Amino acid sequence: MAKQLREVYGTVLAELGETNPDIVVLDADLSGSTKSKLFANAHPDRFFNMGIAESDMVSTAAGLAAVGKVPFVNTFTVFLTTLGLIAARGQVCYGNLNVKFGGAYCGMSDALDGASHHALEDIANMRSLPNMRIIAPSDETSARWATKWAAENYGPVYLRLSRDVYPDLYPAGTQFEMGKGAIVREGTDVTVIACGLLVHKAIEAAEELEKSGVSVRVVDMYSIKPIDAELIVRCAKETGAIVVAEEHNIYGGLGSAVSEVLAHEGAAAPTEFVGVQDTFTESGKYADLLAKYGLDAAGVRAAIERVLARKK
Repeated sequence: MAKQLREVYGTVLAELGETNPDIVVLDADLSGSTKSKLFANAHPDRFFNMGIAESDMVSTAAGLAAVGKVPFVNTFTVFLTTLGLIAARGQVCYGNLNVKFGGAYCGMSDALDGASHHALEDIANMRSLPNMRIIAPSDETSARWATKWAAENYGPVYLRLSRDVYPDLYPAGTQFEMGKGAIVREGTDVTVIACGLLVHKAIEAAEELEKSGVSVRVVDMYSIKPIDAELIVRCAKETGAIVVAEEHNIYGGLGSAVSEVLAHEGAAAPTEFVGVQDTFTESGKYADLLAKYGLDAAGVRAAIERVLARKK
């Protein structure tokens, strides 16, 4: 049954706390929303409500990591990756410390609170930090793996988590690998490389286009940093056209990461970008916002049609 990624994350954190006494969890007064309260309920002696003080929270986590703890810091994505960024850069990443960042409410999933609470530059911010790894789960199974991987592997990790319920995509027990992506739908005419919610929107668009004879490959690029350069190049060569789809600004995120690979490897292919077009967003119902900014299945389909028109 499909679940909110934040709920999956909190549940797995509580489970991990049963077997790893070094895991500690910090939250910036939003544990009910981030679901870190599930850990707090199970392990109250290892939970710290730091108040609305994101930089202090990350700095405290750095200190805990320096003495052997495995801290997970939590708040809304936008606050974690902006207000917490100076400590993430100067203490956690500079020292390559074992701190994990749980960013809840990524993209526009905190829909009604508007631009101040939408996170559309978080991948850009965190991707630019040396030593930081980034995972963007697309369903319950991948979110469970991502949380466990972060806990079990040393170094800074950013988990991009949504408030929204994502449909099931992977069977329980699916094996994932850091630094890799997964082809979740085969196709020969064009590849859509997506992350998070946009994986599902890409599949919807692909299924609709199949009715008119267009064969669309869909890749879930759940590991954003490090990224699966080999798969990106392979898809560019095999399908000859690329669409990158993400719930993020078109600058600095997955689209930029894919373009860097294509440029570096000399694997040129016409490319279109589905994302927020370098603008601040507004308050509204989530589905309405996705449609307004072209991040729904119709938006992905339009980008596929544009790139196919450019394909030689």
